[in-house]
Amino acid sequence: MMGLDAIRAWARAIKRDVVALWIAARDGRTPMLAKFTAGAVAAYALSPIDLIPDFIPVLGYLDDLLIVPVGIMLAVKLIPASLMIEFRAAASERTERPVSRGGLAFVVIVWIAAAAMTVNWLIGWAANSR
Repeated sequence: MMGLDAIRAWARAIKRDVVALWIAARDGRTPMLAKFTAGAVAAYALSPIDLIPDFIPVLGYLDDLLIVPVGIMLAVKLIPASLMIEFRAAASERTERPVSRGGLAFVVIVWIAAAAMTVNWLIGWAANSR
């Protein structure tokens, strides 16, 4: 089992790698598939709101504990190692964490679509139950 220091180090590495992926997505040397993957993972991870809010039991932390780390691992594998070293160094030097407006927009659009589908389902259900 991981000790508290190991968990803190892992969390710092995750935060650094998210910023490194944000940098990679904007760098012209990053291969296109890696750029897309890095951009998507960084946009989601840096979004100020979660797709699945943390107050929802179990599922709320699923994205933080599973989806984001798996996305980071995939994106890192797609980026050449020499570039990833450079991006990690640049991420470590940053004093502020970027915020993803694109990730925010994506999450808001998904929530609006989910709300619209729920309303549509409820209207259909109410009409059929008469």
